[in-house]
Amino acid sequence: MLDQGLVSQEQLDAAIKRHGDNPGLGILQMLVKSGAVDEVRALQAVAGYCKFPFMRITAEEVDKDTFCLLPVEYLRSNVVIPLRRQDDAIVVAVGDPVNAFLLDDLKQHLQKDVQIIVSPSKDILQTIDGLTGVAAQSMEDILRSAETSDEVGVDVFKSETEEISDLNIMIIAERGSVVQYVNHVISSAIRNRASDIHIEPGEDCVRVRYRIDGVLVEQPAPPRDQYLAIISRLKIMAELDIAERRLPQDGRIRAAVNGRRFDFRISTFPTTHGEKCVVRILDDHMTLVGLDKLGMSDDTLKAFSEQMLRPYGIFLVTGPTGSGKSTTLYSGLRLLDRRKLNICTIEDPVEYELSLTAQTGVNERVGLTFPTALRNLLRQDPDVVMVGEIRDGQTARIAVQAALTGHLVLSTLHTNDAPSAIVRLIDIGVEPFLIGASVNAVLGQRLVRRLCPDCKTAGTELKQTEAAYVEKYGGALKQLYRGAGCPKCQNTGYKGRLGLYEMLMLDGDLRGLISRNASLDDIRHAAREQGMRTLQEDGLEKITAGLTTVEEVMRVTTAW
Repeated sequence: MLDQGLVSQEQLDAAIKRHGDNPGLGILQMLVKSGAVDEVRALQAVAGYCKFPFMRITAEEVDKDTFCLLPVEYLRSNVVIPLRRQDDAIVVAVGDPVNAFLLDDLKQHLQKDVQIIVSPSKDILQTIDGLTGVAAQSMEDILRSAETSDEVGVDVFKSETEEISDLNIMIIAERGSVVQYVNHVISSAIRNRASDIHIEPGEDCVRVRYRIDGVLVEQPAPPRDQYLAIISRLKIMAELDIAERRLPQDGRIRAAVNGRRFDFRISTFPTTHGEKCVVRILDDHMTLVGLDKLGMSDDTLKAFSEQMLRPYGIFLVTGPTGSGKSTTLYSGLRLLDRRKLNICTIEDPVEYELSLTAQTGVNERVGLTFPTALRNLLRQDPDVVMVGEIRDGQTARIAVQAALTGHLVLSTLHTNDAPSAIVRLIDIGVEPFLIGASVNAVLGQRLVRRLCPDCKTAGTELKQTEAAYVEKYGGALKQLYRGAGCPKCQNTGYKGRLGLYEMLMLDGDLRGLISRNASLDDIRHAAREQGMRTLQEDGLEKITAGLTTVEEVMRVTTAW
């Protein structure tokens, strides 16, 4: 490009410097992003130098079976697209032909020789969008192609407004096509096992994504000019103020889809291009997973069951939001004889309905907080109390006193691992000697995506970062698997989730350490000496068993 006069030496030097500060972007990408060179002309020059063909591709050039060889998320993040099979090789269009690591990675994933065609990034991404149905469509087209268009049974609240513009928005938001589209989005999300719906405006587009198995997946998007009506429709359903677009709002929808009751939590948040809306889906009658389906190893399952049957003390489950903590505790509650025990829960909100159990949802608007509810619940003669989350010192201290006075207290904390729960309790004001006296055990957990059984294939070599991870945690992987991607898993290679677990049991030595206010490193070292298997080690076992991948285990365990 320098020889052809496409860029100056100064521009090239600046791109090289920026590449050093941000190695995630190649020098070619740096030049294009900075506007120093037109992408098409730059790629033509690079393709000629590397002796690769250059082509402006469209969906017509793509063989659908070949396209499905790699997960869609991989194609987007690396800006590549498999076009067709040619002899014993796969022809792949790439947007960055000088990325040698990417070319090696493609060969590993495809297990074939790769023939490179150079194509502009915009062409590749638009082709992926077209083949996956993510490009903007009219709402009528989306509804026409949908498998179902279930009506959501919600009484619509029509608020009064003084501004004619807001009145017009309300009228548009209640048009049949908008109502049907919103109902379709909700029912489609439920059908695809989504936990959340994300609707986010851009400058000239709208993104609609479902969180499926913990990962956001793109969905067909409506035109940008329909965005305001869609958000307003959701606000009307949740009884929010459609005229207020400058402040965050939270609301709730109670609805029935195909005869099943659901609770939807709506959250809007102002962004540069308009309000972003996230809908959390809560199934009132979600089927609880049996303990044997959670993914616990035999020894962890045995220890967990023993903790659930203890007569008193505190048993904590830790992990980030969405890591399955409540599901684990509820699955444990099913072990108990609910006819002979008084079992009570305090949650925000109640996530599962459990028979023969007194369940309460906190309501901060009327003053029913976790501490208030827990303090009063202890006068109800409970045997077992499940507190949805310990968020503050007051709740923690009441829970400790309950455990010390003969109650089994189950709860969750947001910490990185099981040993960190001890330090977290100290940080929010619980005396170390009380923790040592009251806490029985802590279960740390994460959720990883499970390999799709319909397209799981044996893999080969690890990436350099994956190999370093395996070596760090003492793994010796004899066999690797990956998901090729198929229609049953939406071409992701994964379907469903399973847990990674680490169980910290408080024995006499650990209780003594905690009572003496030992450091986190000392607690962690003592737990390892005791025999605690870490989340990473549990993950490596599940990789060897062909249940998940190194990439997935790294995704949920290497952020801390």
